[in-house]
Amino acid sequence: MAYFEELSIWQQAKELTKGVYEMMQDSRDWGFRDQIQRASVSIMNNIAEGSEIGSTQAYIHFLNVAKGSCAEVRSMLYLCGEFGFCSAEQQQRMSDLCRMISAGINNLIRYQQGNQHN
Repeated sequence: MAYFEELSIWQQAKELTKGVYEMMQDSRDWGFRDQIQRASVSIMNNIAEGSEIGSTQAYIHFLNVAKGSCAEVRSMLYLCGEFGFCSAEQQQRMSDLCRMISAGINNLIRYQQGNQHN
């Protein structure tokens, strides 16, 4: 298996996290800012942690947690747009990236599940 840094979903999650931090850098809504930043970091960290855990079942668990965090970020992006924390274009771009990451995680989960039966 590749190192987690080589996984496109981890690289995309890192790009998303950088975007979230840049978008929220001037926000004074500390609670909201903290939550969306933590959720974005959770995506990349759960992909990384799961890849090093050594058990396929545990890896799948961490990937599912990452997928959940991806949905959390996407949900919060709607509020970012409504609260004026980001432009409509930023919201759309990051939401699309979340969907792409989530689909990639889903593909990796299916791949891992297929390897469990071999």
